[in-house]
Amino acid sequence: MSTNAVRLRPRSTVALAAVFCVGLLAFTWPLLSPRLAEHYAASSQGQLGHSTDAPWLFVLLLPLLLAVVLAELSEGGLDAKAVAMLGVLSAVGAALRPLGGGATGFTLTLVLLIPAGRVLGRGFGFVLGATTLLASALLTGGVGPWLPFQMTAAAWVGFFAGCLPQLRGRAEVVMLALYGAVAAVAYGFLMNLWFWPFAEGFPRALSYIPGADLGTNLTHWLRFSVSTSLGFDLPRAVTHLVVLLLVGRPLLLALRRAARRAAFDVPVVFEPLEQAA
Repeated sequence: MSTNAVRLRPRSTVALAAVFCVGLLAFTWPLLSPRLAEHYAASSQGQLGHSTDAPWLFVLLLPLLLAVVLAELSEGGLDAKAVAMLGVLSAVGAALRPLGGGATGFTLTLVLLIPAGRVLGRGFGFVLGATTLLASALLTGGVGPWLPFQMTAAAWVGFFAGCLPQLRGRAEVVMLALYGAVAAVAYGFLMNLWFWPFAEGFPRALSYIPGADLGTNLTHWLRFSVSTSLGFDLPRAVTHLVVLLLVGRPLLLALRRAARRAAFDVPVVFEPLEQAA
């Protein structure tokens, strides 16, 4: 029996690909179009990062995420049980956010996404990542121009957790823990892209260079991330590694047990009252 709550059917695949493209362009367009980024920075009058275009990204992102869910509902890949589980896990993930220390990089917000994406499928992990960050931002007052980028990055963490190789036992737990550590660092590096191209006051070797080629700006971005955010990303990586090693197996067992009981891939059949009796 499949445990994928949100399976990638044709319509949802198209919607998911659209979300991927929008998110990827939102993060990387300054690198791909440096001249446009230079004009954007000059016209934004020193506003932080994507603060002027983030609301438009948010407006695009939410309907596309809704399209993934609606596509699965229409094709029978997502039922009320899966929607309920999505709501519960999003709420749990949001409740974990206040337990983290923002100044140290320590956070548990992304930890639940990894076993959930692993057990319940890539599509479920993608939607869960976005809804978890949205719910946690509303809970903690962390709504700002960075939110749609956080939602996109977290969605990718949940999605790629569902793409990991098929392993079982202790090897699976170790694989998830290592993935969690790598994903934590990658999440921090990726989130730097939402503001770094428009940040000022850094040495030239760490700064975005308008008009420079892609290789140069990628090198500067990596230098910037290592020099500034790695000190916050490493505690998050260690947290993911340790927590998943300690509780990864119980989480996987609980999610698989819940998926078996929910029987997402079993069609609902209504029997006549006399036959049921």
